[in-house]
Amino acid sequence: MIVWQKGVELTTVIYELCQQLPPKEQYGLISQMQRAAIAIPSNIAEGHRRNNRKEYYQFCGIALGSAAELETQLIITSSVYPKINVERATGLCIEAQKMLSSLISKLKS
Repeated sequence: MIVWQKGVELTTVIYELCQQLPPKEQYGLISQMQRAAIAIPSNIAEGHRRNNRKEYYQFCGIALGSAAELETQLIITSSVYPKINVERATGLCIEAQKMLSSLISKLKS
């Protein structure tokens, strides 16, 4: 599934980005960003495996919420640490949100 693959790619990029953050962010931005990123493909996978359209819809909604949370954290990272380039991660995050929104619309109808 392409949206799941995009989520995994985004998570990898987030882990790479977090390596650039200072150690003082270990229990702040780093922890929050990694958890939000991991939640995206994890919820897509869990919802899909349940073989129940209603639950899949619900889990995709949770994944979309995690993507929005991650986008906010990337905005904060960019503001607090302007030397860290978050463009690739932000682009992937927005792309994942669009894909999830489309999937949710299809599941809803």
